[in-house]
Amino acid sequence: MQASERGRGFPAGSPEAAVAEVFGSDALLTVHELAAYYRERRMAAVCFMVDSIAWDGPVSNEELLAGAAGERDVLIPFASIDPNRPAAEAVAMARAHLDAGARGFKFHPSLQAFFPDDPKAYPLYEVIAEAGVPALFHTGQNAVGAGQRGGGGILLKYSNPLHLDQVAADFPDIDVIMAHPSVPWQDEALSIAAHKPNAWIDLSGWSPKYFPPQLVHHANTLLKHKVLFGTDYPALTPERWLRDFDALEIRPEVRPLILKDNAARLFGLT
Repeated sequence: MQASERGRGFPAGSPEAAVAEVFGSDALLTVHELAAYYRERRMAAVCFMVDSIAWDGPVSNEELLAGAAGERDVLIPFASIDPNRPAAEAVAMARAHLDAGARGFKFHPSLQAFFPDDPKAYPLYEVIAEAGVPALFHTGQNAVGAGQRGGGGILLKYSNPLHLDQVAADFPDIDVIMAHPSVPWQDEALSIAAHKPNAWIDLSGWSPKYFPPQLVHHANTLLKHKVLFGTDYPALTPERWLRDFDALEIRPEVRPLILKDNAARLFGLT
């Protein structure tokens, strides 16, 4: 999640304001600041915002894509569209964002209040499949609405990765990325990734020291070509994540797959 050049904060009273309580609003970087941050570390990063018809985010798709256009050496920009938008509007937005350089799409089912396998999202998925770009879905626990009265109205049920099983089946040409260890549904995510060739798992948002044993086992074996490095900065810095990953019992031949090779294959960087 990026900040705008015109201001860094989340809207007052929004569920996303809880994220600032967890991470601090000062941790949000503009697109150009984020590029400099990762360029200094000789790393690449996916950048995105989350579109919501209920709440305005700190930065628009348009600003993010325009800023990332000159930072392609380190940034892979994703767009985001709330599937609750009218289908024609969502499809038009998706096509415009692809024309502007979007290389994937980010969905946050809990914040956007939709089940990923709801047919109302399918016209949007059809555009994504046609474009041949990945779709990244938040899964599991999240900081949005955390600690707010009633959790800010945010429901975790939407982020159960089991709802992505239908999406991966109905859209086999979309690479479906399940973001984060999917607490408390890790086994569901592992099963989907093992069953569907187009399903992936990214490891962002949790320190590797807290990875459940079954995730470590699958990353080392059956899913070694389908697991992706990520930190979910500013949730975790790359330095913190990599330090904890170094202490994890990951096979030497698997480490470069997770840290680079799998993502390079997914994004066609090889």
